Amino acid sequence: MKRPSIIANASSARALIRKRMRAFAMKIPVGVKRMTITTLKKQAYKAFGCMMLSDIEFPELPRWHVQEADSEADSIRIELADLTEDWSALSRTGRSSYAAPGRVMFRVPGTAIFDIRDGRHIAICPEEGADQDELRLFILGSCMGAALMQRGLLPLHGSAIAIDGQAYGVVGDSGAGKSTLAAAFLQAGFPLVSDDVIALDFSGGYSRPLVIPSYPQQKLWQQSLDGFGISNESLRPIFKRETKFAVPLKAGYHSQPLPLAGIFELVKSDQNEPSLVHVSKLDRLSLMRRHTYRQFWLDRLGMTDWHFRMTAGLASRIDVYRLERPTVGFTAPDLVKRMLHILSTEGWSP
Repeated sequence: MKRPSIIANASSARALIRKRMRAFAMKIPVGVKRMTITTLKKQAYKAFGCMMLSDIEFPELPRWHVQEADSEADSIRIELADLTEDWSALSRTGRSSYAAPGRVMFRVPGTAIFDIRDGRHIAICPEEGADQDELRLFILGSCMGAALMQRGLLPLHGSAIAIDGQAYGVVGDSGAGKSTLAAAFLQAGFPLVSDDVIALDFSGGYSRPLVIPSYPQQKLWQQSLDGFGISNESLRPIFKRETKFAVPLKAGYHSQPLPLAGIFELVKSDQNEPSLVHVSKLDRLSLMRRHTYRQFWLDRLGMTDWHFRMTAGLASRIDVYRLERPTVGFTAPDLVKRMLHILSTEGWSP
């Protein structure tokens, strides 16, 4: 399957591209070959409630149709830049990332150096041979996780679904089945709010934070697609994961923020049957720390106290459950029934 180009429709727009494109050639450290990327003028997209003005294209993101009234003051700018001198000065031997208040840098060998500042700027320095899908994967993943923290939003590693005007998060380790469970809720008629990263906004003065929608796409393994009867024929495989696919959502995506009502921690177990229990308030803080997206940057960003205050307040205001599922078998539809049953039994949160 041919991977989409950073430049859309390049073959049919060469004449226009020659007039408008600008080439960015970057210096790369000794031993690392440079990559030259050609880009059009900045494109405007929407993700996590922000306008993203980007030097490269994101086919998975909805366009932000810029009006004169739109302000760029709160946008996130994604730009190509020469980051080699900064990386050489700030990186330490044996460490793949640098973090300090207001700034995160990391390098993925063979791919790029990434620099995230103040929640408003993401700079990328690609290396020769870098895969375009992989660049976007890191920008929408680790880079956005850092940017969200810098903007004062708490990112949790998981998916969120909309139930009766509220959001419920499903968090867990990689491979726990979070996206598959969210897809099962979609199949049952409950819209997706966010996949992979749940952005929590505490700034509105509400008793509970708002879940900010990410963008209309899921990532599902082939086994999950088979379980739902979905063909992969028209789907794009995720970089280096030939059996995991990006699934765009044409319907079933909730695009407006919703108050967070509860969190389910999804855990694999050796049991033959699923189990669902409450998580004690004493254990909720460690659970939220453990499932904070890219939590290893918190200390170096100077955000440990902030994180404690946000999660301590959150732990007492929402319902938190632990959902254990068997490692064998396709249990997602059954898990949905169990979750809906306990929520209806205990009553929807006000």
